[in-house]
Amino acid sequence: MDQKTIDEGKSAAITSYILIVGVLIAISMNSENKNSFASFHIRQGLGLTLTFITLGVSISYFESIMIAAPMWIFISVLTIYGIFTAAKGETIPLPLLGKWYQKWFSNF
Repeated sequence: MDQKTIDEGKSAAITSYILIVGVLIAISMNSENKNSFASFHIRQGLGLTLTFITLGVSISYFESIMIAAPMWIFISVLTIYGIFTAAKGETIPLPLLGKWYQKWFSNF
C-alpha cells in the first residue's frame, strides 16, 4: 500500500475506532472513493463495535462490576491499539479477533 493511499484514508481509519457512531461516519466517508487503508480499519472498527455490543448485552445481565470492568478494559485496550496503528499508517489486525473481522466483513 502506498503512502498516498494511507494519507488519504487516515482520517476515516482513525474515526472508525470511535465505537458505534464512528464506524457509521467512517463508512460514509469511505463510500464514494473506496480507500483500501480506510476499508481495512473500518472492518476492524466494525468488528470491535459489534464485539462491544455483544459483550455488553451479555454481561449486563450479571450487574456486577467485577464482570463488567474486564470487558471495558479489553475493549478500551483494543480501541487504543487500533487508533495508534491507524495513526501510524499500519494495517495490523487487532489481537485475538482482527483476522476474523477481516474475513467476516470483507464486503466493506
